[in-house]
Amino acid sequence: MPRLFPRPRLRTTAAMCTTLSALAAISLGTGPSIAEPFSTEPCALERTDAHHSEGLDTWNTAYPRPTRALDAVMIFLSFPDGAPATTPAELAADHFPATSRFFEEASYGRFALRAHPLQHWIGMPKPSTAYAIQRDWNAERRAAYLHDALAAADGEVDFSRYDVVYFVADPDAPGVDSDATKVVNLEVPLHADGTDIRRVVTVFEKHPPDRLVLAHETGHVFDLPDLYHRPVDGKGDWDTYVGDWDLMGSQFGLAPDLFAWHKWKLGWLAPRQVVCVWSAEPTRLTLEPLGAGPGVPVADASGAPAFGLGDGVKLAVVRTGPGTALAFEARGPVGNDHAACRAGILVYRVSSDAQSGRGPVEVIDAHPGTEACWESSVYPPLADAPVALGETFTVPGDDVRVEVEDRTPSGAWTVKITGPRS
Repeated sequence: MPRLFPRPRLRTTAAMCTTLSALAAISLGTGPSIAEPFSTEPCALERTDAHHSEGLDTWNTAYPRPTRALDAVMIFLSFPDGAPATTPAELAADHFPATSRFFEEASYGRFALRAHPLQHWIGMPKPSTAYAIQRDWNAERRAAYLHDALAAADGEVDFSRYDVVYFVADPDAPGVDSDATKVVNLEVPLHADGTDIRRVVTVFEKHPPDRLVLAHETGHVFDLPDLYHRPVDGKGDWDTYVGDWDLMGSQFGLAPDLFAWHKWKLGWLAPRQVVCVWSAEPTRLTLEPLGAGPGVPVADASGAPAFGLGDGVKLAVVRTGPGTALAFEARGPVGNDHAACRAGILVYRVSSDAQSGRGPVEVIDAHPGTEACWESSVYPPLADAPVALGETFTVPGDDVRVEVEDRTPSGAWTVKITGPRS
């Protein structure tokens, strides 16, 4: 891994005071909602004030857009009430290169996340237990943790060099709760080295960590919402909205590649790769497997490996209302989805005004009476959700029908979509 960028200077006392004053005003928020034109497609839902809105007509410039290489600093924090049993190098290897590889495949090579891990521990001034770290963290204690972490690291890290900041806590410290890993969005940004820090990824994972957990949290840094259903009492099933089918639903999913809608939002799909279906007459089109990119083998209809896909249509959309749409994409055991339980055309509903964690995306089950892969799926009732080859499915409540007619020799899917009649 690349070494940390060298720090060219120490901060002045006045600048440090400015940073500490900003830290005192920390609170959760979405940050400034600055619109940058992104897509004028007729099926592109408008971005709303909902946290991590799934609208994608504009890009919120409060978030870094992952259409270029971005640099991430990993800062490892130790505490006076525990001696680390791991090394920073071991903890960095828990997450990289796996996280970078996930995004490289998901973006078809259009985005690179470059990790710059510090090579040593940074000592925190207080015991880990003093911060009362937990999932639903007390705002005052959370602010104190970020205050101390930034102050401790600032003499050695030039924060102006980085687009993403990871504070990684010693996983063996007695007060560290692995369930507390999350992105902290700052209504009042931190300020260090002449740059605003609007969000920080606080990592409290065990060693080794949960699968793809850092990729999930990094998705929030790019304005992607949580897609899981959080039970009111914390008990019950968390995966009822999307099951295995997107990293932002579950990092444990069998098919964790990001939805084509998310790839469209992030700028990884060209306009020609998205088809808007308006007509009530049948529209026939060919959908490439979501995970297929240049040089990636895809099984054809006979199961034999085929190549040559990557730049064709990945997403079909039917607009169903001012803030809602149906999305259709081909999923199967390709790329990040190599362990997918079933292959076919996945159908899901997108709502631009639904908050993160409140169902902005819901997978529609084409086989509601059955389930699959019960021994490995995060939510077996949705593991067989895709419409399979030769099947016809009408979306309940929307009068939209999809027919999966054929597979091409290269492994793409020929489908016919009939929009609602006015």
